[in-house]
Amino acid sequence: MTATAPAPAPGAKTDERLVKTSPLKKLMGRPELGSVVGAIAVFIFFSFVADSFLQASSLATVLYAASTLGIMAVPVALLMIGGEFDLSAGVLVTTSALVSSMFSYQMTANVWVGVGVSLLVTLAIGVFNGVMLTRTDPPSFIITLGTFLMLTGMNLGFTKMISGTVSTKSISDMEGFSSAKKIFAETITIGGVDFKVTILWWLALIAVATWILLRTRVGNWIFAVGGGEDAARAVGVPVAKTKIGLYMGVAFGAWVSGQHLLFSYDTVQSGEGVGNELIYIVAAVIGGCLITGGYGSAVGAAVGALIFGMVSKGIVYAEWNSDWFKFFLGVMLLLATLLNHWVRKRAEATK
Repeated sequence: MTATAPAPAPGAKTDERLVKTSPLKKLMGRPELGSVVGAIAVFIFFSFVADSFLQASSLATVLYAASTLGIMAVPVALLMIGGEFDLSAGVLVTTSALVSSMFSYQMTANVWVGVGVSLLVTLAIGVFNGVMLTRTDPPSFIITLGTFLMLTGMNLGFTKMISGTVSTKSISDMEGFSSAKKIFAETITIGGVDFKVTILWWLALIAVATWILLRTRVGNWIFAVGGGEDAARAVGVPVAKTKIGLYMGVAFGAWVSGQHLLFSYDTVQSGEGVGNELIYIVAAVIGGCLITGGYGSAVGAAVGALIFGMVSKGIVYAEWNSDWFKFFLGVMLLLATLLNHWVRKRAEATK
């Protein structure tokens, strides 16, 4: 005979873990809700104002623009959920491409050797940022600003010292170039429409990052560290390892983006990437990540990147002056931030 659990006494508080949450409340609690609403609004808007926006080739171009940003926006979002920033992310992409190109050219090695060396160097810079943050007192803003300035100078200095100009030499005729291009810069034709392989990289990163955040212990650590470093450390979270791992994640995204840059154009300009770190952060914030950390999602950052892609290409298809792009991006940032704030307040109120 099975014992029946006693009914709660009148007026007693029910354990909130046993209370069923309606699908609407769950939806309202999702950090990417505001960005999804914004993405739908932007899509509908440009569908009306730009005649060619809904063409398959145009949508493929939008996805490509979103993917080149999203490959970096996703790991940057995870870092922001962990409560930190990386202002060196933009130039790190260029560093990754420069190391791969110059090592391959100078050593007359197979291009894949340069790609491997680039991965090691890029991850090492990510480790450097993480170790400097966890072993010293300055905030990540200051530390990664220093890394940004150092990489900017090194990119220009080493490129001019080795190549004699501000750009690298072409490696398109070197062994391994064609196979590397298939991995990082291939064009895939589906139904007569050309899609870039970066879209697949982007989707893969979204899936992996979402799995880490929602299905692993590391995901719990990331949210805990972003919510409060001291509290997380008190319950046994390896704070230092978590933050170093997050910076390595950003470095990996920079490596992928850098190789795409190299194998798309054969050469790399040493001054590229400056300012892109702010766009990565904007995409993450539009996607629902809080500046203070502890809240956000990889999917939201991906949607933020998609909004960026739609706005950047929608302005072109609508034949507007592209000089206004940053203005529209700023408007989207403010509107998305206000919408995300409202959604989060509503979610807290319904708990």
